[in-house]
Amino acid sequence: MKNYAVVYEWSGNNYSAYVPDLLGCVACADTLQETETLIKEAIELYLEVLREDGLPIPEPATEVGKVAVMV
Repeated sequence: MKNYAVVYEWSGNNYSAYVPDLLGCVACADTLQETETLIKEAIELYLEVLREDGLPIPEPATEVGKVAVMV
């Protein structure tokens, strides 16, 4: 099992998500929960296609976190 970092963004109308370590692996939906479901499916499909094509599976390399700052 691999754990890939996912970035979620709110556009004001919907949520989008992308996986920095898997170029082009994206999803969007009206709710965060739906977006989480879709990006998981997108990652699984992305990796399945790589395997079918005999291409290497990228290792997760991106780390994410939050930094608190005074405003």
